[in-house]
Amino acid sequence: MDIKVLGPLSIQHGAAAATPVAQKPGTALALLLLNAMRVVPVPVLMDELWREAPPKTARAALQIYVLQLRKKLTWATGLTLAEVSEHVLQTVHNGYRFVVEQGQLDVQVYHRLQRTGIKAMDAGDYHSAARDFRHALSLWRGPAVADVEPGTRIRAEAAALEQSRMTMLDYRIELDLRLGLHRQILGELAVLTSRNRFHENLHAQFVIALYRSGYRIRALEAFHQVRHNLRTEFGLEPSGKLKRFHQAVLTQDPVLDEAEVVPLPRGSAADLLEAPSLASSF
Repeated sequence: MDIKVLGPLSIQHGAAAATPVAQKPGTALALLLLNAMRVVPVPVLMDELWREAPPKTARAALQIYVLQLRKKLTWATGLTLAEVSEHVLQTVHNGYRFVVEQGQLDVQVYHRLQRTGIKAMDAGDYHSAARDFRHALSLWRGPAVADVEPGTRIRAEAAALEQSRMTMLDYRIELDLRLGLHRQILGELAVLTSRNRFHENLHAQFVIALYRSGYRIRALEAFHQVRHNLRTEFGLEPSGKLKRFHQAVLTQDPVLDEAEVVPLPRGSAADLLEAPSLASSF
């Protein structure tokens, strides 16, 4: 199976789709997949589906949704209903567990690449780290489980994943700058800074990439644009880091040409990138 949550929810087996169309089965499946290989208790699923006001028939309705999911998986995979219940969407104690094989679920592949990228970065292998981060980021097709109506837990899981994605993107760009790829990422940074008008680190990276590519005036314009955005919306001045880069551009400080001007994390990188599961809060 090819299972995706980094974007619209999708389960495919060859040409057959097992993705639910109805809202509540889709929400239940999303929570199970975001916690794949772990038991999600029935009360947690009920709370996600009905918030704090589950109907008297909530437990029976949840059982029907799980049966519907199993039937879709049966049709798509060619397994029997009993095999799906035993090996894929399991009933465990007072809850359910979705079992996936290695490489089936995109978010698990994302986290594996995340870990290998962090390990390479900490070892100073910036080429491998940037490659792994780039591959991991390419798995995203939009906001996590974008087409699912989220409850509290799915919303929190999706927010944690998005923060992980933005942090990884930040590190990947810094690695590219260290590797001398400033010209190659100019277009990407132009798009990212237009979409993230207040993300000061992205704008700082854009200033550096423009300056190193010979666009000194555009680098100054990029600084003044983010400064305008921050002042207009929040009445704030840019960070000290961004101001130092602006001053360095004005004086053509040779430090901007050094790879080390872009700081890379040490030790805490895994904590910053990893999106924690909410399983422990069940």
